[in-house]
Amino acid sequence: MTLGVLAVLGMAFTMFAGFWTDWLWYRSVHYSSVFTTTLWTKIGLFFVFGLLMAVAVGFNIWLAHRLRPPLSAMSLEQQSLDRYRMGIAPYKTWLLLAVTALVGLIAGASAAGQWRTWLLWVNGVPFHQKDPQFHLDVAFYAFDLPWYRFLLGFGFAAAILCLIAAALTHYLYGGLRVTSPGARATAAATGHLSVLLGVFVALKAVAYWLDRYGLAVKSSDFKATDNWTGLRYVDANAYLPAKTILFCIAVICALLFFATLWRRTWQLPVIGFGLMVLSAILIGGLYPAIVQKFQVQPNEQAKEAPYVQKNLKATRDAYGIDDTKVNEYAGKSTTPDKTVLRDQVDDTASLRILDPNIVSPTFQQLQQIRNYYGFPTNLDVDRYPKNGKDQDTVIGLRELNLDGIPKNNWINDHFRYTHGYGVVAAKGTEADSEGRPVFTEKNLPSTGDLGSYQQQIYYGEKTTTYSIVGGPQKEVDYSDDEGEKTTSYTGNSGVNLDNPVNRAAYAVAFNEPQILYSGAIGKGSRILYNRTPKDRVEAVAPWLTIDGDAYPAVVDHRIQWIVDAYTTSNGYPYASRTTLGDTTADSLTATNNSRAVVAQQNQVNYIRNSVKATVDAYTGEVKLYQWDTRDPVLKTWMKAFPGTVKPRADISGDLMAHLRYPQDLFKVQRELLTRYHVTDAQTFLSGSEVWEVPDDPTNDSGSAVPPYYLSMKMPDQSAQAFSLTTTFTPNGRDNLSAFMAVDSDPRAADYGKIRILKLPTSTTVDGPKQVQSQFNSESDIAETISLLSRGHSKVEYGNLLTVPLDGGLLYAEPVYVRGGSLKYPLLRKVLVTYEGRTAFKDTLGEALDEVFGVKTSTPPDTGTTNPPDTANPTVRQALQDAQKAIDAGKEALKQPQGPDWDAWAKAQKDLEAALKRAEDAQTKADKADKADKTNGGHKS
Repeated sequence: MTLGVLAVLGMAFTMFAGFWTDWLWYRSVHYSSVFTTTLWTKIGLFFVFGLLMAVAVGFNIWLAHRLRPPLSAMSLEQQSLDRYRMGIAPYKTWLLLAVTALVGLIAGASAAGQWRTWLLWVNGVPFHQKDPQFHLDVAFYAFDLPWYRFLLGFGFAAAILCLIAAALTHYLYGGLRVTSPGARATAAATGHLSVLLGVFVALKAVAYWLDRYGLAVKSSDFKATDNWTGLRYVDANAYLPAKTILFCIAVICALLFFATLWRRTWQLPVIGFGLMVLSAILIGGLYPAIVQKFQVQPNEQAKEAPYVQKNLKATRDAYGIDDTKVNEYAGKSTTPDKTVLRDQVDDTASLRILDPNIVSPTFQQLQQIRNYYGFPTNLDVDRYPKNGKDQDTVIGLRELNLDGIPKNNWINDHFRYTHGYGVVAAKGTEADSEGRPVFTEKNLPSTGDLGSYQQQIYYGEKTTTYSIVGGPQKEVDYSDDEGEKTTSYTGNSGVNLDNPVNRAAYAVAFNEPQILYSGAIGKGSRILYNRTPKDRVEAVAPWLTIDGDAYPAVVDHRIQWIVDAYTTSNGYPYASRTTLGDTTADSLTATNNSRAVVAQQNQVNYIRNSVKATVDAYTGEVKLYQWDTRDPVLKTWMKAFPGTVKPRADISGDLMAHLRYPQDLFKVQRELLTRYHVTDAQTFLSGSEVWEVPDDPTNDSGSAVPPYYLSMKMPDQSAQAFSLTTTFTPNGRDNLSAFMAVDSDPRAADYGKIRILKLPTSTTVDGPKQVQSQFNSESDIAETISLLSRGHSKVEYGNLLTVPLDGGLLYAEPVYVRGGSLKYPLLRKVLVTYEGRTAFKDTLGEALDEVFGVKTSTPPDTGTTNPPDTANPTVRQALQDAQKAIDAGKEALKQPQGPDWDAWAKAQKDLEAALKRAEDAQTKADKADKADKTNGGHKS
């Protein structure tokens, strides 16, 4: 008895520990409303639907027992069941409660899992867009229809369970007979079961009616595209009328079943049910097949074109690619002056020769400082101002690496070594004479261009274990020449362990008894866990899908992890579906699973980058910012969880400067644009314009090439913009078919604008794989590569960047060597090709000079904008004033407390006045010069 009580108490406390620690964690991050809303929604659904199912089944068992025939009327068959009736008679009440409780628990647990569906239905807001077939708002398909389908499924389950329970009870108590001669069922049993069958058939009628709307979001196989969604010709002209007819037949059949309450015969209901089954086969199956075979297939393109056009429009709207701009691109330069082309390179792009996916070991070797620090496998690309100009920067955090601490034990792993320290950053466009990164932020503590900021990193991508901080045990902060520095966490993150109940709960939750009694835990001790940025954002916003790449930035003197998050739906009518896990896979996710979108492996057909989130690397504070202010899915979730998402206006200017267009959304969009770049149904159906994303030519993964961030200028742009780029090849071929870029700087007016340069099909332009093959096949390059690979050295190819230049395509690729005693890669060569000319040199500048056959005539960039020289002193002074106004405007936008819009407005007025003075002075000078020339002509 004692052991049994202790076992029950132990199980109860284990369940309580899980619940209690979850509540404490959500309260510590100030998102307790998410926990309570989710919890109460699950509890409400569990009890409501569990109770409904239990009552329905219990009532029908009770009713069947109440309608049992007199014992004298029992047959010999039923008399053989007498021992069973006698056995359960003393316990029938308890048995009834047990059965109803069991089905209620199962039904309640199933309903609790639908909490998202319920919250979307009850909080849904309109899309203000209607589907082209039924002219209903998209919200009906996204929010309402899934809930109606759940209710319908619950109704079917309840009807079937009630029918089974009632039939068994009637059989047990003589209302039904199987082998005995004479009537098979009593009149009471006939009426009872008929009503249940009528309910089932009535639900089938509702299902037929909902199936009509379900055609708009139905997936089907269609040769024009995978994962086709929406009505086709056969759906609109065969399935849709068939569902309507079947609905009417099912209603009549249900009424016939209900009529048995008075007629007490199965004849008409059985005939009606048979008619419904036959109709389902003929009308719902055979007729659509005939229409497809004899009407659609002989003239498929003409029949399907109107429906394909609807799919094209809906898919482009649902994935945010409707404004994609496709321009023809010559693929060949028309400028004969190579000096002009050479000068255009620096103006067109800041070619990034530091590959963030290769140089992590170099950062590790040169900037690890201590073995208990480490960098992520893939570093990140950001931009930071230098001399008034944004500079592409490769950045990584020196995070904690527990595998490198001197001795692993519980105290060291969880109390002493608790955090990383400092940012390490390097110029993306440069390397030093030895091929090492040119660091702009380095050493320990980190110093450089980023100024002062909180350097301790308690939350990061590599921080996956819990730490206990703030108590009597001091933590290792960092080490320098003077020795080891210690610290104690002063943030308000984590859960307080002063309370013995909390300690006991965490001891159980983490399966670590020492938490309960260790002397290293005392007053002020706090436990930190759920420490990766993606985990924290996903926990506080379980309705979001998280981008695979969280990246760090120094924002307002603090290290912030920036996380892109998406709202998705599977109910956008006519929009084709995609699987995020498949479409976001590339050569990076193949080697680094942490970059993969692990959530949402199911299919979706609507996606928006609706939320930008930040996680403070010191405090762990999570902030969610509304990014897409028009997204109805986000608005719905904001209604369900009020106060969790901050308005977009709360984003500071410093944070805005580091936001960017997310990679996973871009990869989904580029996958869709391999087919949906065309807007004409006939072209779409012919398949002549189908593209594909090429495999990464720099490695043997066989996976898609990842998109690359770099600052570049598209042909219709006047200046470089921080962009995310990719290439396309024709289906089944390796030559280039298109180049795609999206503006990724949210401070620009064109943020999110997708531009595609489509190359002519009449000529062949080398694609990435062909360019890489060309690099490898040239004898001089191959010989040099062979020399670089001698001994134990290994050559590693960096990102193959593609840049449009004067009608042609410029390719640039850094080549690294990891060799000999050096265990980290160094930049040794740069490959460049342009219109068939290839160079393989030590530096990017040398390679460009060789490709174009000339050296640049552009003076070195000093980082400042120099006003044009002029002999007119008034014009010169005015232009100098204009430059001062420009610099003042930039400074106003970079204030630590946020943009100073008043100062910025004054700077714009000063700029306008200065330019007006310059224009007036130049106009006056031109008129005077013209008058002098005219007078001179008259004299001659």
